[in-house]
Amino acid sequence: MGVTLIVVCSCCGGLLMATADQKTRTCPYCGSRVNVQRAQRIASAENAFKASEILRDIKRKKGFNR
Repeated sequence: MGVTLIVVCSCCGGLLMATADQKTRTCPYCGSRVNVQRAQRIASAENAFKASEILRDIKRKKGFNR
């Protein structure tokens, strides 16, 4: 497995995970296509498990329900 990124959806601002080698990802919140290479990157981790822990932390600190 490669590096997992946490990126921001440019349409709704939702946070989502994608692998560094993905070109696009569908936002699970609004359904729009997110260009992973151009999206704002919040964090990265060496695997999906660690990225999901980081994502939960970010959402909890910001009060996100997404």
